Amino acid sequence: MKIILAQQNYHIGNFEKNTEKIIAAIEVAKQQQADLIVFSELSICGYPPRDFLEFKDFIDRCHDALHQIMQHADTIGVIVGCPTNNPVIEGKDLFNSAYLLYDKKIQDIAHKTLLPTYDVFDENRYFEPASEWHVMPFKGKKLAVTVCEDIWNLGDNPLYRICPMDELIKQTPDLMINISASPFDYTHVEDRKAIIKANGKKYKLPMFYCNGAGSQTEIVFDGGSMVFDQDANLIAEGKYFEEDSVMTEISEEGIFINEILAKANEIPDQELNPQVYDCHLNIDKIHDAIVMGIRDYFAKMGFTKAILGSSGGIDSAVTLALACTALGKENVRGVLMPSQYSTSHSVSDAELLSKNLGNPTDIIPIKNIFDAFITELKPIYGELPFNVAEENIQARTRGNLLMAIANKFNLILLNTTNKSECATGYGTLYGDMAGGIAVLGDVYKMQVYELAKYINRNGEIIPQNIIDKAPSAELRPNQKDSDSLPDYRILDAILYQYIERRQGPGEIIAMGFEQAIVERTMRLVNMNEYKRNQFCPIIRVSPKAFGVGRRVPIVAKYLS
Repeated sequence: MKIILAQQNYHIGNFEKNTEKIIAAIEVAKQQQADLIVFSELSICGYPPRDFLEFKDFIDRCHDALHQIMQHADTIGVIVGCPTNNPVIEGKDLFNSAYLLYDKKIQDIAHKTLLPTYDVFDENRYFEPASEWHVMPFKGKKLAVTVCEDIWNLGDNPLYRICPMDELIKQTPDLMINISASPFDYTHVEDRKAIIKANGKKYKLPMFYCNGAGSQTEIVFDGGSMVFDQDANLIAEGKYFEEDSVMTEISEEGIFINEILAKANEIPDQELNPQVYDCHLNIDKIHDAIVMGIRDYFAKMGFTKAILGSSGGIDSAVTLALACTALGKENVRGVLMPSQYSTSHSVSDAELLSKNLGNPTDIIPIKNIFDAFITELKPIYGELPFNVAEENIQARTRGNLLMAIANKFNLILLNTTNKSECATGYGTLYGDMAGGIAVLGDVYKMQVYELAKYINRNGEIIPQNIIDKAPSAELRPNQKDSDSLPDYRILDAILYQYIERRQGPGEIIAMGFEQAIVERTMRLVNMNEYKRNQFCPIIRVSPKAFGVGRRVPIVAKYLS
């Protein structure tokens, strides 16, 4: 049996494009004389559709597309993801399902059992879990088809005592097929492989795992579809961060004919979810995830050109370089907005960066605009000393200028705030926190430096002076970030333990961090939730990003 995993990039709610893409892959698979082609979870509508699932018209269009695809499932089997109406009154209205189409008919349906309700997922809001399980007969084989769940590390969670494969294995299937929409984060790639390998060893069956690729606003799906043989050896693997087609052929005896990788030792057994994780690992994948996130956000929103403030600092430099890679250098406009507090090398560094990248730039000094604000505010401010109010006027002036240009030329403003700043509230609402999408909002400051080094791996793109100089907002004379924040190496380590690892202050202090710094950091994070609640979407690359996956009360006293 020749099986193809179609790793595709879908657009939520774009039924015409998604259906066209699925049918095109089916027709190519026929030409390759494949017996079965497999698509990822909820491929017909795109994942995650969220509250679109509450619209009857949305579900009707899913089913219209399903029946259109079914007409092409004549000489080939097709497994595709689509929501299913729940025929009973009790429970949720829908199932998250995998359909087996063949001979222009719906041959079988498998519903998802283990509905994720963690982080960015809330499937229990929409779907009813499966309560019965059966293998799917197809061309003399018995297929154990599951939806996403078998890539989970379920552990001893009592909510998930029923694992669908534990039920399906009783029916002696010949192979396992898992359709998934598993998002990227820099801890998940190796964990995912290890979990799939563990399933292969447990059930002693070939495993075909099909993941989606592409970005849906903040969530990045990295692809990496995989095939394992009955001994849990990796046979084939799809590309990461792009569409791909993975074809394998299995004999009547269950032996793979075209072993591509077959490297059993490439994925060693490992303990999943280690207690301490180096968040600087996988910087190449973080880079590629962000590039995909930018590219898909623009393409799926119908935009082509971006704008950002180019300050001569590390964050704007890395954002600019990533955007040029994603959108093309000619489509990213950098605006330099020096004030009376900007150093001369800030402008020269930003100019050299754009010279290296080849993107268009503008220079708009903001001193006269700032002075006009101060003049008009003088009757109210009186003789009060210069403080954060004047600093924020500069940041908001820059934000206004960027948005004015963006509106005039139909551009999307890229936000350059990093995760360390976002966590501690080190930014100005409606100023440097403005934007359509946050490029670095899930990347800690020290990871930004790692990204800069990676961008420069084949030669200097980001000027070395930008990397070497002390970070500063340059909103007052001789300002440094260290005036307001702990050293970033210490700060990032504390933030990682608190945000990603969900460790409390006592646990973090016990790790050896200074109590005063820990308590100060906790206070900064929690008192600035109101800012993050008004922030733009953030491209997610970590296991716990700010946004839909982290729900913290704005008005609360915990750790404040």
